[in-house]
Amino acid sequence: MRIIAFRTLREFWEKPDFADSETSLRSWYHDAKCSNWTNSNELKQQYKNASIVGEGRVVFNIKGNTYRLVVSIDYELQVIFIRFIGTHKQYDKIDAKTI
Repeated sequence: MRIIAFRTLREFWEKPDFADSETSLRSWYHDAKCSNWTNSNELKQQYKNASIVGEGRVVFNIKGNTYRLVVSIDYELQVIFIRFIGTHKQYDKIDAKTI
């Protein structure tokens, strides 16, 4: 899978308040990049705690559910678009289906 954009993840963990997310985000990035999911069922086989919220949107729990990562996946093109990364409190203020 191609992931757009790694920079979004890096900029998040470079913030002092979120530095503890780096290892988990790097791990997720590596796993996702090496995957070739063709549908949400295949994704769920690898990430059982991921939430499929529709319209190709998926919410991943990062660092033991400390952070939430929302992505949009185009399975046909094999592309993941990073839409949001933040704490649960920040996540509660967004609509994962439209962000």
